[in-house]
Amino acid sequence: MFKIFEKIKNLIAPKSVGLNDPELLEWLGIDTQTPRELLSEVTYFTCLKMLAETKGKLSMKFYRETSKGVEKAKPNKAFKLLQSRPNRFMTPSIFWATVENNRNHYGNAYVWIRKRLNLKKYGGSLDAQDLWILPSKDVQVVMDNKGIFGDKGDLYYIYNDAETGEQYVFNSDEIMHFKTSTTFDGVIGKPVIEILKDTVSSGLESQKFMNNLYKNGLSAKLVMQYTGDLNEEKEKALIKRYEKFLVGTKNAGKIATVPLGIQLQPLDIKLTDSQFFELKKFTALQMAGAFGIKPNQINDYEKSSYSNSEMQQLSFYVDTELFILKQYEEEINYKLLTEKERDDGYYFKHNEKAILRTDSKTQEDILTGYVNNGIYTPNEARALLDLQQKEGGDVLMMNGNYIPIQDVGKQYLKGGE
Repeated sequence: MFKIFEKIKNLIAPKSVGLNDPELLEWLGIDTQTPRELLSEVTYFTCLKMLAETKGKLSMKFYRETSKGVEKAKPNKAFKLLQSRPNRFMTPSIFWATVENNRNHYGNAYVWIRKRLNLKKYGGSLDAQDLWILPSKDVQVVMDNKGIFGDKGDLYYIYNDAETGEQYVFNSDEIMHFKTSTTFDGVIGKPVIEILKDTVSSGLESQKFMNNLYKNGLSAKLVMQYTGDLNEEKEKALIKRYEKFLVGTKNAGKIATVPLGIQLQPLDIKLTDSQFFELKKFTALQMAGAFGIKPNQINDYEKSSYSNSEMQQLSFYVDTELFILKQYEEEINYKLLTEKERDDGYYFKHNEKAILRTDSKTQEDILTGYVNNGIYTPNEARALLDLQQKEGGDVLMMNGNYIPIQDVGKQYLKGGE
């Protein structure tokens, strides 16, 4: 395993091998669009960026469920990895943003848990030393029905080094596997790009069309009418001459002289006539909807107001992020905690309050309501504001006018009853 650790550590980019001629691949019906080309589609890029940054800015908390309720747990080695440094090259924010990018773009993301055996300290358990992201396109998931790699019926992950051709086999306990919600076997996730191939391709073509339009100085195609009969060579020379003076942004606004007998007539195809922008917007909304991204998050504020945008943010958390975070938590808790730790009530949980933060006034009203009604102690409320604890602040308080419902009316009785 030392070789694979060195390869991932040095961030060696795998090289593609085999038949990679674009024309041949296109003739065979194989999609030749590279990830870089796909990312040039602004809506697709925005959706990936939004999901990756949302995951990256959510910190991880470590709790323990006890008979008295939930309490913050003492950090263990796994929590320190998740909270401070998954590996020596990546911060937690970049690490999880990268995992989320791979999950959405390829449909699956794989994190290798590099472990070391520590019999004395951990009683024979495997200690997670650091976490490394495996290239999604170089990992194959197989079900070992014959027991070739180990126990029969287990799930294994085969990593093929594209540069050296070496192959490494990991069991399911060594890999954290995060997938999209679109899966039909529960093992392999389908990327959005595969399902919405035509939609994304339409967005790319519209982007290329606009780019070419800008390159041509926003000028339409021209029809040249001339009197006489020119051979093909002279006709090309005449066209080349006027392309030099009329095509391109550097020639925008310039005046060209036209000899007698030649007339230039533009083919005036207006974008409004073809409803170009309406169709482009519709395609963008379809793509964003497939990712679970709300219209205001792709800068569509046509039907948005301040309150509407706030509700869309809440809807984004409930409809989109809640499933994603729950999947991450389930996989992390199962793979990074021992069975004994899980039985003792330990678990990891995202701090989802980071994406539900409100303005200062609303936050003040919420915390005051919690403290005045005996839900939070003053020190617990201060902790949410990153303030130090104060003496006497660990006592629950509430309004003295409140009485239990079974005591209502006793104040009107006489005789000391």
